[in-house]
Amino acid sequence: MSQTSSGMVGAGNVATNYTLPLSLPSSSSFAFFCSNTTIKRKGVVVSDYWAATNCNHKYIEKGRKRGYGIVASSNVASPSIWDDWKPLKAPSTPSLSDILWPSAGAFAAMAVLGKLDQLLAPKGLSIAFAPFGAVSTVLFATPTAPSARKYSMFMAQIGCAAIGVLALTIFGPGWLARSASIAASVAYMICTNSVHPPAASMPLLFIDGPKFHHLNFWYALYPGAAACILLSLVVRNLLLLETYITAK
Repeated sequence: MSQTSSGMVGAGNVATNYTLPLSLPSSSSFAFFCSNTTIKRKGVVVSDYWAATNCNHKYIEKGRKRGYGIVASSNVASPSIWDDWKPLKAPSTPSLSDILWPSAGAFAAMAVLGKLDQLLAPKGLSIAFAPFGAVSTVLFATPTAPSARKYSMFMAQIGCAAIGVLALTIFGPGWLARSASIAASVAYMICTNSVHPPAASMPLLFIDGPKFHHLNFWYALYPGAAACILLSLVVRNLLLLETYITAK
């Protein structure tokens, strides 16, 4: 049984832990040991074991420098640039129920908003907008995602809508208001841990929609928060209906 001894090895401004076998290992295990852990020394990757015992130069691997001092070995495989263009591998093929219930929920949600839109039309108000189609997709297609949580939805919708009003007030209509409002909305959602992508369209909807300008900061509650309340009720009732049907 071989014994080991631990210590520190420094190379330049980098120091790493190393473990030395008291008895010399075989060439294969020695190469494996040398390739496992590395340190930086003048632009090359030098194995800890080499630094401690002056092992053969063949265990020195040339690498490329990075600004923060980490040297990546040239034999490390990088992911393909096409990986992002491939669909994720689903754990299983979705069942018919997995497709029908989210689709039915999205239909019911937009039907409710559309009918309410007809009732509000004589008063010059509207509530069925494109962003709520995206909200319906998040709620029904990915109900367990962090962006589908009620906290994320309401916090993002209200905050981003208010940011849109503020951006228009400061910069007026135009590209600067749009850009600043989106940047501020992203920062707001990250800071409040309420990333809800559909909410990022609320500032643009206000800035480019003169019919909303008279609402001023009431826009933070309508249509965003009001529509989210209705969508949440549709989600709840659909879940109850699904539970009732599957129980029978």
